[in-house]
Amino acid sequence: MTEAAELPPAPEQAREVFGERFADAVRYAELLAEAGVQRGLIGPREVPRLWERHLLNCAVLSEVVPQGVTVCDVGSGAGLPGIPLALVREDLKITLLEPLLRRTTFLTEVVELLGLDHVTVVRGRAEEVMGKIQPVHVVTARAVAPLDRLATWGIPLLRPYGEMLALKGDAAEEELKSASTALSKLGAVETSILHVGEGVVDPMSTVVRVEVGESPGGVRFAAKRAKAARTGRTRRRR
Repeated sequence: MTEAAELPPAPEQAREVFGERFADAVRYAELLAEAGVQRGLIGPREVPRLWERHLLNCAVLSEVVPQGVTVCDVGSGAGLPGIPLALVREDLKITLLEPLLRRTTFLTEVVELLGLDHVTVVRGRAEEVMGKIQPVHVVTARAVAPLDRLATWGIPLLRPYGEMLALKGDAAEEELKSASTALSKLGAVETSILHVGEGVVDPMSTVVRVEVGESPGGVRFAAKRAKAARTGRTRRRR
């Protein structure tokens, strides 16, 4: 049996990024390295690079998230990027959206253990929760799906003039080009590639930003959104 990889000490940058929540960030890293590996939420080979590749890589997303907005982390998995973002930004109201029970169980445990009162865990697929959760200002995602497919799930959850922020790798520019037609149909009005985390992570984290107009999801989701709104009003009247 292979011996479990050991979690390295937190780098100095983590103290600066997480500030008062540094101890909670360490606890989260420990949970990922222990229960996260045992439950198959992350691979054991990721443990030695948990800080740089995962926690800090996600926490620096906060640089481009506006103040005091609502956020939905689509396909949150083990809580990346949602939980690191929540640790550094208590001004945000964050929903961790994840369809798999074993993952939502882990996420709920982490949220309760770390006292993240501004975070809610919802079990479900993005296409199933439209109308059940309030539209948000920002959708986040990391390693969920290619951009065109991710946009189909994430953009319809946005409020008018909201934005999707997707953490991507070296192929971000290529993905954005190939998804341009799909994004236009979904109501995207502007796209850009951002690099965040200078002096914290090397290489810096790459973020694809997709901004929408007054109709997130475009024509394709307009009828679905209207139906969901009607259903929601009917439920509230009962």
